[in-house]
Amino acid sequence: MSPSESPPFERAWAAPLLARLAGRGIHLGTSSWKYPGWRGLLYSEDRYAYHGKFSNARFERSCLAEYAEVLSSVGVDAAYYAFPSPQYLAGLVEAVPPGFRFSFKVTDEITLKHYPNLPRFGIKAGHTNPDFLNADRFAEAFLAPCAPHRDHVGLIMFEFSHFHPADYGRGRDFIADLDRFLGKLPKGWDYGVEIRNRSFLHPDYFDALARHGVAHVYNSWEAMPPVDEQWFAPGSRTNPGCFGARFLLRPGRRYADAVEKFAPYDRVQDPYPAGRQAIVDMILAALSRERPSRAFVYVNNRFEGSALGTIAAVLHLLGDHVATHHIPL
Repeated sequence: MSPSESPPFERAWAAPLLARLAGRGIHLGTSSWKYPGWRGLLYSEDRYAYHGKFSNARFERSCLAEYAEVLSSVGVDAAYYAFPSPQYLAGLVEAVPPGFRFSFKVTDEITLKHYPNLPRFGIKAGHTNPDFLNADRFAEAFLAPCAPHRDHVGLIMFEFSHFHPADYGRGRDFIADLDRFLGKLPKGWDYGVEIRNRSFLHPDYFDALARHGVAHVYNSWEAMPPVDEQWFAPGSRTNPGCFGARFLLRPGRRYADAVEKFAPYDRVQDPYPAGRQAIVDMILAALSRERPSRAFVYVNNRFEGSALGTIAAVLHLLGDHVATHHIPL
């Protein structure tokens, strides 16, 4: 298959391939799951009918179960906006089979140095965040509710929005704060760090993560270097047993522009062959390891227009490579 081709997502074909990857510790999934535009691709229309019509409320309430019939993991963005409650987590876990993994974005109360001037922050807007990199607060409010569902937790991701000079005049100051924070985290979980300042992708940053066995989350984002450039950066594979990647946006494209261009996310509209190949390269690297490594790779609809379409293209490319080079899968 040509790297620029975009085959349709066919769940009956994709499900066994994704299950075989999951059996090797490689979880290929999407960022969130509640997209009505995926009806007819991943979701069955009649499953969510009420009085003969599609019910969006029924869909949002129960589509995770159907998602988990095909894919083995999903990124949970909702945890970024509020600490996950025990009830919320229990509801997620009840909908999925054993072996399914949720990777969570850590709540922004831990990762924002200053609260932006946005209405959702209320009286905190514009003020310094006293709980920025507060390991005790993270353990109490985020990790403790996850503990009963540990077998369903994949990568716990600390996503740091772009820092401005008023936040950190020098990248080394952020790295020093991050290093102290990571040293205080409870052990035994898979942690990852995602940054949005390309100038912070420095050997000292990778060294800090490696000291604590924390994965760098390779991310395709507006102002970040392409994932393949991050992947081959010396020292970037900071946890030999685990890595994470999020293919969110094509570099150079604004998020709002992608939303306007691609909704309702039912088809690929702007193929990005280099990005697809980066996903394939990551999966092949994980497959080549004698000891299984845990890989969590997530695709966003805003990357090419449809996360499912991107995954279909990646699976075809991967299949071609596996067949040509006789790689066991």
